[in-house]
Amino acid sequence: MLLHPTRTTARKAPAMAAQLPPADTAAATGGTGPGLRERKKQRTRAALIEAAHRLFLSQGFAQTTVDEIASAVDISQRTFFRYFANKDEVALAVLAIAEDYFIDRLRRRPAEENPLQAMRAAIVESWRDLGAEHRTGPGSVTSALELLQIIEDTPTLLAAHLRRAAEQERVVAGLIAAREGLDPAEDLRPTVIAAVFGSVLRAAHLSWNADQEESGPEGMIALIGRYFDQLGPALAGDWRRPA
Repeated sequence: MLLHPTRTTARKAPAMAAQLPPADTAAATGGTGPGLRERKKQRTRAALIEAAHRLFLSQGFAQTTVDEIASAVDISQRTFFRYFANKDEVALAVLAIAEDYFIDRLRRRPAEENPLQAMRAAIVESWRDLGAEHRTGPGSVTSALELLQIIEDTPTLLAAHLRRAAEQERVVAGLIAAREGLDPAEDLRPTVIAAVFGSVLRAAHLSWNADQEESGPEGMIALIGRYFDQLGPALAGDWRRPA
């Protein structure tokens, strides 16, 4: 479905802005990295993701065919299916990259941070890192959030996206439990905080407006911050007083 420029667009969410992974530089620096064949496969996969992203935004998801995506990268439809099972999978791949990046950042957060601090810091770090290379075009913050809106408007994509989000919540809960030395089967706090975090983040992404004054990664970070700042008052504050 094509988007209207003034329409509120929704990360990740990741959800957050999804970027393609940087090119492998191990061979250039003399380090150990994937071989030539594997690097070519990585470049083809990244090119397919970017081409699909661009086509979905310009002409809509339903109107875009697998053949068009493959043709944009100058490969056959048969080759496309070596990388992705279907059009849905390539649409979600760009977000999966960003979600996996967030999980990696969360694993690296200092042990002294409490769970919510660690998750907030990891999502901010992810937005800044992934938004640094692409300020405009298919990898930009705005276009990534527009892709999320396409997912919201496409039932099959939304169902697959929500399934992945649920799986990510389980991964986050497991990471938090390990950080805090807890058994998530006995202590429900990691599961609860992961679910709350995911819900607040999705609400922030859904409220994004492409025309808002502060755009780019910092605009999204500021918006996420405003939502998380209301988490404490919403849970334990006096609702009869202004926020």
